[in-house]
Amino acid sequence: MATAIGPAYLLTLGRWRRRLGIAPQYRALAALVPGVSQVDNKSDFLGKRPHRRHPGILQLSCVQVPKVLVDATQLLLLESSIPNMEKQVQALTNYLWSRHLPVEPEELQRRAVHLEKKFMENADSCQMEKLCGEVLHALRRTTYHWQELSYNEGLSLVYMAARLDGGFAAVSRAFHEIQARLPEFQPQTLMDFGSGTGSVTWAAHSTWGQSLREYMCVDSSAAMLELAEKLLKGGSGSGMPYVPGVFFRQFLPVSPKVQFDVVVSAFSLSELPSKANRTDVVQTLWRKTGHFLILVENGTKAGHSLLMDARDLVLNGKDKSSLDPRPGFVFAPCPHELPCPQLTASKPLACSFSQAYHPIPFSWNKKPKEEKFSMVILARGSPEEANRWPRITQPVLKRPRHVHCHLCCPDGHMQHAVITARRHGRDLYRCARVSSWGDRLPVITPSELPPSPAQDPPER
Repeated sequence: MATAIGPAYLLTLGRWRRRLGIAPQYRALAALVPGVSQVDNKSDFLGKRPHRRHPGILQLSCVQVPKVLVDATQLLLLESSIPNMEKQVQALTNYLWSRHLPVEPEELQRRAVHLEKKFMENADSCQMEKLCGEVLHALRRTTYHWQELSYNEGLSLVYMAARLDGGFAAVSRAFHEIQARLPEFQPQTLMDFGSGTGSVTWAAHSTWGQSLREYMCVDSSAAMLELAEKLLKGGSGSGMPYVPGVFFRQFLPVSPKVQFDVVVSAFSLSELPSKANRTDVVQTLWRKTGHFLILVENGTKAGHSLLMDARDLVLNGKDKSSLDPRPGFVFAPCPHELPCPQLTASKPLACSFSQAYHPIPFSWNKKPKEEKFSMVILARGSPEEANRWPRITQPVLKRPRHVHCHLCCPDGHMQHAVITARRHGRDLYRCARVSSWGDRLPVITPSELPPSPAQDPPER
């Protein structure tokens, strides 16, 4: 029997919902937050710091490129005679951002077979001779034409003007993740694969300049290496480099015994022509890794998918030629080693982050910008060595008396948590309210909670 609900009851219900700070459509979602049930306060950090400085805060303020590098960049552009620099910079930026991965030969063959079957259904005997030509024409029309970029002197300068500051900001954020969580880590050696203009070297020097003594820059383009060296020397071909201990080479070191404390590949894996090439390079980079392997790409579906392939390759540990027996685990951003929930969702999304930065002040480039990027940081050792706190994967929505957080949780699932002080406690609510996209929420999941003490049965 249906029961009529009067307006007075609806009004009372609405008042209680507003009083709780929960919008009607999110009331059910708030009950999902047992997955983030209480603040992880093992080290009593809440008794020593304000909530706005909880240890899950990882967002950097607006990144500033070192003035020495800014001056060198501007000097090199003034001395160049490249016409329409602003238009070329914009064109290259758009091209790099919209670039897809090259189609693999197996996928190309599968498409050709599919088109051949489709055309054969509608073809008569006189058209069979033209079938091959039609299939090739259709493939050219529907397949992404990936081309390898050849960086000569001119294109290297355009790339410098377009991407040096954004790349510096993204890599600085990745380095900050390690420095903030492991301040005792002081690397001495670093290798940068696909070093380009040297933004990784500059960012590493800004972060760990006191301890780093060797920077190995590897890039197949001789023009890029020459430009990076000029930037280190203030824009000239002579003089002392601003960062000491930087070495340049066009090929990866061959010896399997040589390892570096930090190995970086920033926006370089997407420049390789096939999955087989990427597999070889990732395995080589992991063999060269002593502590951390940092991979950064554009914050697109293509960039994120590429990084997840590299992540799975390292975690599966099938490279038998490695001399380092230590396994790998995901240090950031994932709080787990399970399949990425962003890729397995019904509508796959790129797991990306955003970093604000002050661009190099060219005539067309003066307002602060945001660099959107994807990253994965792999570490040698055991996952038990790292805190597995959920990662905030989207901008935090702050509403009156409640906060919306989209979390990637240690159980390998995404969670939309609606956090209120009344339901989840003041500490968790305030920590969530001051957190940002890319931060970690310092909470304990149900599997980490201590077991409740056994109770004696009541006496009868």
